[in-house]
Amino acid sequence: MENPSTESLTDLDPEYHRLHAEHSSHERRLEALAAKSRLSEDEELEERRLKKEKLLLKDRMEAIARSHRAGVTH
Repeated sequence: MENPSTESLTDLDPEYHRLHAEHSSHERRLEALAAKSRLSEDEELEERRLKKEKLLLKDRMEAIARSHRAGVTH
């Protein structure tokens, strides 16, 4: 999924770097939850929360990427 422009943004923009790291952390936790044969009620809630947060993070990362492509800093 990484491409050169994404790698550059993680180097150039501290906020993008933080968002990318948090997005990756959520992805790893979701993978761990998906590997379980059954989730507890708390884990199901956590899974829904993580998916929503991950989407918000991705939206914010895309906004930063658009700003950089347009030559505007956020």
